[in-house]
Amino acid sequence: MTKTLPKRDSVTRTRFMLFVIFPVAMFLSLASWALASPVGASPDDDFHLASTWCGLGIRDGLCEPGAEPNERLVPQLVRDGAECYKFAPAESAACQQPISGEAAAKLVPTERLNSTGLYPPVYYAAMGVFASEDVEQSVVVMRLASIAIFVALWTALYALLPRRRRSTLVWSWVVAIVPLGMFLLASNNPSSWAIISGGSVWIALVGYFETTGKRRVALGVLALLAAGLGAGARADSALYAVIGAGVAVALTANRTVAYWRLTILPILIVVGSIALYFTSNQVAAASTGMGTDTTIATTDTGFLLTSNLLDLPLLWAGVFGSWALGWFDTRMPGSVSVVSLAAFAVVVFAALAHTTWRKLLVLGLIAGALVAIPVYILVQSSTVVGSGVQPRYVLPLIVMFAGVALFHLRDREPQLGRVQVYLVEGAIIVANAIALHVNMRRYLTGVDMGGWNLNNRREWWWDLAATPVVVWAVGALAFAFAVHLLLRYHSVLSPTHDQHLEDGYSSPRLKSKAA
Repeated sequence: MTKTLPKRDSVTRTRFMLFVIFPVAMFLSLASWALASPVGASPDDDFHLASTWCGLGIRDGLCEPGAEPNERLVPQLVRDGAECYKFAPAESAACQQPISGEAAAKLVPTERLNSTGLYPPVYYAAMGVFASEDVEQSVVVMRLASIAIFVALWTALYALLPRRRRSTLVWSWVVAIVPLGMFLLASNNPSSWAIISGGSVWIALVGYFETTGKRRVALGVLALLAAGLGAGARADSALYAVIGAGVAVALTANRTVAYWRLTILPILIVVGSIALYFTSNQVAAASTGMGTDTTIATTDTGFLLTSNLLDLPLLWAGVFGSWALGWFDTRMPGSVSVVSLAAFAVVVFAALAHTTWRKLLVLGLIAGALVAIPVYILVQSSTVVGSGVQPRYVLPLIVMFAGVALFHLRDREPQLGRVQVYLVEGAIIVANAIALHVNMRRYLTGVDMGGWNLNNRREWWWDLAATPVVVWAVGALAFAFAVHLLLRYHSVLSPTHDQHLEDGYSSPRLKSKAA
């Protein structure tokens, strides 16, 4: 006779693993990415950090008036942190030494900040709370704050969503987050909030429509919060919140009066997001062109349209590492970009084995946005794929596309076999470990040195007791544990295998034996 676990003990253990151990593991994995890069490492960090230090207005020692109306005085490390190593992958972050220590807090003038309202002000104001004269410490704290927001929101969604929607949440993030998502979520870039928002608004609203009582209220609040995070960080993220609201309504709509009363919430999200969208000067930049340095010598709309449509998949693939990280100077090896893209393609392709016209129409809407938005901006900017529009701009839509592809509209759903799940899981885990190692190596020594031992001949590191190898190992193992834990309970793309979270069995296999 097979001995089974007591139902109550198994439920308690399962909830402890998913709602306590997983958040800790995921936080540690992203925290390792937060420590993997120096001050100024994410794209346009000179702009975003200066905007953050001035996010709460004029403050002595942090953000002071400059000689010109749009000029501010900010700490030197905030303005110049990346100047010595950006676009120079062989240069380590040790080149920051002349502006470290007391020199880092010296105030210098800059006009590269959000003084003209190019971006919405919410992200900068929120992160500005953590700004101090200790620039390095503040930068790390800001990164950890964004990580905490992501982990808390994700865990709350998982707890509140109907169990048949949890697999959708899990798989959509797992297959779309490596490596660019991991890098940006742990950065000082407002794109971190845009990614959180893009992957959360639509599924929170789906749960809102499909639940009742306190769960519905809580999911509605999470949808509002996620929309506010995105719309308060980037103008394009406000647009993605609108798309997410439309996706949720399209997937769940029915003819009852009660349902249409519930649409008041997504309508509020749409109205609020549009209002924030038009308060940002990014709108004008997108409509008139971004004025990139690589604008080509032609305004032939036909040429620009054809060229960008043909090359657009290169932009999407950049999410999985085919574009370099940082200031586009940290190249990812093929073992990251090819493997991550393959894992995404396998899961999405399997999810499309059984679908409905409604689901296909919604996927078409998202796919249309993935084409129309970047192509429009590129044509207006008289430039082509490879400049101007970056993969981070479309990453929220990629996460949303994966989620809708995995969305269950019928009882019969595609499944991945156990071996297939292990292969996808291993691919994501290995790709993350390699990407993290490569990113750390680029800043520790520059890419002109190699080897697995990150401690060897290192030139830069934070003032920490933990060595680079320890941080890398903890981050890689924590991510591996977090992904394995999630996929252990969601090993197939079918809602029926979530039942053990309710009936007390710790795994589908154990449940089968007990039966």
